[in-house]
Amino acid sequence: MLKIANFRDLDKAYAEFKPRMALRTEADHKSFAKRELLICGGTGCQSSNSLILLEVLKKEIKAAGLEDQVTAHITGCFGFCEKGPIVKVFPDDVFYVEVGVDDAAEIVESHLKNNTIITRLLYKDPAQGNKPIASHHEMDFYKKQMRVALCNCGLINPEEIEEYIAAGGYQALALCLEKKKPQDVVQEMKISGLRGRGGGGFPTGIKWEVAAAQPGPVKYMVCNADEGDPGAFMDRSILEGDPHSIIEGMAIAAYAIGSDRGFVYIRAEYPLAIQRLQRAVDQSREAGLLGKNIFGSGFSFDLELKYGAGAFVCGEETALLRSIEGGRGEPTSKPPFPAQSGLWGKPTIINNVETLANVPQILRRGGAWFASFGSEKSKGTKVFALAGKINNVGLVEVPMGISLKDIIYEIGGGIKNGKKFKAVQTGGPSGGCIPAAELDINIDYDNLIAAGSMMGSGGMIVMDEDNCMVDIAKFYLDFTMEESCGKCTPCRIGNKRIHEILTNITEGRGSLEDLEKLKNLAEVIKDTALCGLGQTAPNPVLSTMKHFWDEYVAHVVDKRCPARVCTHLLDYFITDSCVGCGLCKRGCPVSCITGNKKEVHVIDNALCIKCGSCISKCPTKSIVRQ
Repeated sequence: MLKIANFRDLDKAYAEFKPRMALRTEADHKSFAKRELLICGGTGCQSSNSLILLEVLKKEIKAAGLEDQVTAHITGCFGFCEKGPIVKVFPDDVFYVEVGVDDAAEIVESHLKNNTIITRLLYKDPAQGNKPIASHHEMDFYKKQMRVALCNCGLINPEEIEEYIAAGGYQALALCLEKKKPQDVVQEMKISGLRGRGGGGFPTGIKWEVAAAQPGPVKYMVCNADEGDPGAFMDRSILEGDPHSIIEGMAIAAYAIGSDRGFVYIRAEYPLAIQRLQRAVDQSREAGLLGKNIFGSGFSFDLELKYGAGAFVCGEETALLRSIEGGRGEPTSKPPFPAQSGLWGKPTIINNVETLANVPQILRRGGAWFASFGSEKSKGTKVFALAGKINNVGLVEVPMGISLKDIIYEIGGGIKNGKKFKAVQTGGPSGGCIPAAELDINIDYDNLIAAGSMMGSGGMIVMDEDNCMVDIAKFYLDFTMEESCGKCTPCRIGNKRIHEILTNITEGRGSLEDLEKLKNLAEVIKDTALCGLGQTAPNPVLSTMKHFWDEYVAHVVDKRCPARVCTHLLDYFITDSCVGCGLCKRGCPVSCITGNKKEVHVIDNALCIKCGSCISKCPTKSIVRQ
């Protein structure tokens, strides 16, 4: 059983475990006689049977008599979710994509026994004429990425503390406890320029400094793992792929502010993340890296998990604290800020998962290193969950200051099915939509706010020409309206009224006067709501009205949806290519289709409920919406 009682023990453990990283990090693979297979064990790939694939690979390796030469185990998310399950072969630097259970035998026979790469399992790059690419380093998806928070995801087994130590884990905590005073740690964070990755972007070092300056022996360290934005999976992937980095980051923060107790507030909807994080906590505690007198330094720190029920508002820090205390997840007014008076009235630091994942890297390499990349006011990297109408759906980490165009067209591989890019929603329900005209914008906190959006926690949902921007605004308002805690009037009632106006517009009952009401109401809510949820809820409405005003006008004046999404504004027609088979007529739930056999049928749009059943039934694709 691993026991680390002092700094020397950590050095010995590092020396012992470090060689297992050599296969994965050394460039000269010819010097190694062994191989490793790392199979993505994240939630996405697990849903595509990656764990079954792992077990079959192990059986095939054993059957081939290669047990002494090849090992296979899980790792965290590689990020390229569009192409999962993924199998990485070390030290060959071969990256297999969309690997099925039935491919296991061929991988063992062809690659492992006969040293022949399986071309059909390689990524085919559309930008290079579908050329097969073996190394992920040569893929456009990875070329402009820079992994800091995600540095261990896809490299280590997240369920083994020895793997984290082999990758340099807990070295930063040891450095702090052995050679730095708490104020030195705070100063290093201030030098780094790290800003909170949970959405607000407040400088992390300054937040820690405020808490450290508060009097009293009791302070708390809290990790906000209540990621709830639609389409966002950054924090979940870090927790699943590198849970020890969060524990180490929390311990460093606790040392800096003078805390000995911490909480991870994680939504119960993340079972795999909970399982791996709890395992990591238990391993760290057994090893002596959590608990009393860590490294024999006199510093003590322990933490526990608190489960959230999935309330989006509990991502707001004061609502989160109330939930931990056992109360309703409702925000409170600020000041005082949690760093002054938070959990049970004591100074409390709340950092989200991605923020804390950066902390060990910053302390190991120095604040100046982290500040050396990124933009002037937004240092370091940012993790984004790239989703929507994009070819390469996945998790990406890029330097701050990269252009939106580079993310969408180089890393993301462009828009699916050759469609035209229309907008990208950043910041989740709290953010806004950025149009094609601003594709050259450089991504950082200030530029996104200036564009009418925000960084948020890192969701990035891409939309194409088939998306209706009025409908998108309604979708996000529906989400925030349902997630409102109801404590303040602007959010509880104001967002309900916005949603009603948007519903009228999308159902053909809107007017130009409604557009003016919509804009004024959104501005009032933005200025008067109690917490960040209410204050930012109107952002999708305001940004879509700013950039896509013509679509709103088309809905209220012409009673037309240009994207043909809002069903109440559509009419269904049967073209002359109809063969009169009658399938649409028989499948219509309201009997609004008439016509004789082998004659062109007709739809009565006054009776039609726009369900689309006729379109799905028509074998000749003779029914159109317009």
